[in-house]
Amino acid sequence: MLVQIYIVRWLILWLSACRKEFRRFRSRLIVSAVYVFFASAMGVGFFLPSGPVKRFFVKIGNYWLGILLYTILIVGAADVIHVILKKSKKINQEKLRSFKTFIISGIICAVGIAVLSIWGMINAGNIRTTRYKTVIEKDAGSIKQMKIILAADLHMGYNIGCDHIQKMVDKMNAENPDLVVFAGDIFDNEYDALEDPEKLISILKGIKSKYGVYACYGNHDIKERILAGFTFGGSRKKQSDIRMDEFLEKAGIVLLQDESVMIADRIYLYGRPDRQRPGRGIETRKNPEEITADMDLTKPVFVIDHQPKELQELADAGVDLDLCGHTHDGQMFPGNLTVRMMWENACGYLKKGDMHNIVTSGVGIFGPNMRVGTISEICSVTVKFEHKK
Repeated sequence: MLVQIYIVRWLILWLSACRKEFRRFRSRLIVSAVYVFFASAMGVGFFLPSGPVKRFFVKIGNYWLGILLYTILIVGAADVIHVILKKSKKINQEKLRSFKTFIISGIICAVGIAVLSIWGMINAGNIRTTRYKTVIEKDAGSIKQMKIILAADLHMGYNIGCDHIQKMVDKMNAENPDLVVFAGDIFDNEYDALEDPEKLISILKGIKSKYGVYACYGNHDIKERILAGFTFGGSRKKQSDIRMDEFLEKAGIVLLQDESVMIADRIYLYGRPDRQRPGRGIETRKNPEEITADMDLTKPVFVIDHQPKELQELADAGVDLDLCGHTHDGQMFPGNLTVRMMWENACGYLKKGDMHNIVTSGVGIFGPNMRVGTISEICSVTVKFEHKK
């Protein structure tokens, strides 16, 4: 609340310096009312029943979160610089305190906020394809090479709808994949937030993959409501909405819940439940040793795991390829810098022993409908098998 008051006060003072009309009470009241509309949109949307009106307010609120972040950073930085310059004897203090300087400073701040916000909105909707090549020294029979498409963090809901998912599917099919995997956070918590479930199912059924499409769940593939990153409601044991499971089945996506399948009778593919919220029917997920205990480790072992944790343990257990998401690569500056302090591999490629770990920055977004300093992506991973006798 104090931050909001600080910003709206700064805005009114700057507008008043630019135009004398904004020094009137009525004008300031209108500015304050417009500001309150945007600042409260997310909260209003949270309490509305599902429908177009709720979607409108939540989307406005999500855009506002991003704009607010850069407003705080830029305006805060401007005030800090102003305080520093006030203590400098080399600066003309009269000019520093003038209306002209204040107006110019405000223009620079406004342009900076607008550029970062608009770019973030555009960038979030632009899905790239990031390519990796790996070599696994194991025998995959007649399969000498395999192209895997990794996607994660779709966060289908109020922010991500049919158009974005269609872009993703088009990007996937352009790679002519042998295998497609989703490493969690397919949904954005609320099933009712989906724009058009039947159309989304139809779009996802359009994925063309030689050996099928598989998925594991992430920490947002559960039934609960979210407001500005805080969760509310849901059962004591967090688990997916049954409609989410049915959605994936209809879309032709096989959900792996602490279980494995054999790809072409030669390659193990294991899907791990989320480490924090393992979901329905799972009290404690299997550890890496338990995952591979009954596997023939002369064959390649692929794992999809939403959060890139236990990398050393998975490598020691004989896993060859670990595919993850969750981090969003920080999504928005400065998050893309701080996220690297939290994860051994926050985004990209890391080799751990003989295991290849790839973490994608994700297809969609969480919260603010922006990406600054990061990209929305699918990963095209070409795996070459070289069995050494």
